[in-house]
Amino acid sequence: MKALIITYYWPPSGGSGVQRWLKFVKYLRDFGIEPIVYTVKNPNYAIEDISLENEIPQGIAILKQPIWEPNDLLSFFKSSKQQTSAGFLNPNPSFFEQKLQAIRANYFIPDARKFWIKPSVKFLGKYLKHNKIDVIISTGPPHSVHLIANALQKKFAIKWIADFRDPWTDIDYFHQLPLSKKSKQIHYKLEKEVVQSADAILVVGKTMKENYRQFNKNIHVVSNGFDGDLSTNEINLDNKFTITHIGLMNADRNPKILWKVLGEICNESKEFRADLKINLVGKIANEVKISLQKNGLTSFVHFIDYVPHQEVKKHQNTSQLLLLVVNNVPSKKGIITGKIFEYLQANRPILAIGPEDGDLSEIIYETQSGKIFDYSEYFKLKEQLLFWYQQYKLNNLHITSINTEQYHRKNLTQELSIIIKNLF
Repeated sequence: MKALIITYYWPPSGGSGVQRWLKFVKYLRDFGIEPIVYTVKNPNYAIEDISLENEIPQGIAILKQPIWEPNDLLSFFKSSKQQTSAGFLNPNPSFFEQKLQAIRANYFIPDARKFWIKPSVKFLGKYLKHNKIDVIISTGPPHSVHLIANALQKKFAIKWIADFRDPWTDIDYFHQLPLSKKSKQIHYKLEKEVVQSADAILVVGKTMKENYRQFNKNIHVVSNGFDGDLSTNEINLDNKFTITHIGLMNADRNPKILWKVLGEICNESKEFRADLKINLVGKIANEVKISLQKNGLTSFVHFIDYVPHQEVKKHQNTSQLLLLVVNNVPSKKGIITGKIFEYLQANRPILAIGPEDGDLSEIIYETQSGKIFDYSEYFKLKEQLLFWYQQYKLNNLHITSINTEQYHRKNLTQELSIIIKNLF
């Protein structure tokens, strides 16, 4: 059985977007499915990690076609200080930057990779005429890849699975985009068409499944996960009381309540102040840095730019606590940051800030891997931090997680293989 996987993110892309299907491709052969990857020839990746190319299985067919991206043209007109990531939309744009944001939001729907759709349909159409493929799998964002698969499904009557690593109109930054009413309607229409047309839908959480259930009954939760072995307590932990966050931390993911609690404990305890260390690995918004400064924490923070994936694991495995923050946005209940699963692999206590009734909270609860606090639970958060600090001083800060093997990438790939085979 052969599966054609359409993905924009593929090594040397770094960051979280590439991990899901790189790992599925790694293990699909173990379950009788041969993956063929279709991706971009000249991508515009914000982050690159060449080391991930070593994880691509030998002999995998990888098809590539060039793409023209208007982001390159628009970036020529941007301020040098303006972030390019959608997660870092400038909160105080100039008049000219407002116009550029509006152009990108309203003229490039569903996203700036829309110009890859027609040439990809043409290229893959020729490929499908001469090569037997059993199923097409598109994975977004960018959600324009789903439109490629949709067109191929209609033309060749081939089975199609649409994978949503993140939601479409419920994604955390959708509410920030300067979309016109008409543009929003187009997004909703395209999203509905994709979900209704696909033979099966993959999502990463239960909330996404419930939101899409009205359009398609064949929906499956296949979460993200971790690869490799679970860490053991034999690893040498940091001497400091380290709190480490991995990944992007934008204005919506700024844990103000945590900074306030840490600032107060530092003022109350000279010993705690001497032990505290905060590692922020990845891109950090100015709003976060301002909050840290406001609470007197700047001197405790180590800002670490993007590092290769294996280096990230070292930070996770040696940290005393691992910090997760769910974006405080309308769709927060359904957000499951992919980093949770590698945190589980690190087997260190997880400190999470987010909705207590959300999908992330359920994972933390069922694995007994840490604690989650709502955005305003000041006193409970402070009490737990002081308890963890006491355990650290006693050299007894550890966690005994359960039910974590279900999130191993190989086990998740087995779930995926069953879904694929059940289409026939």
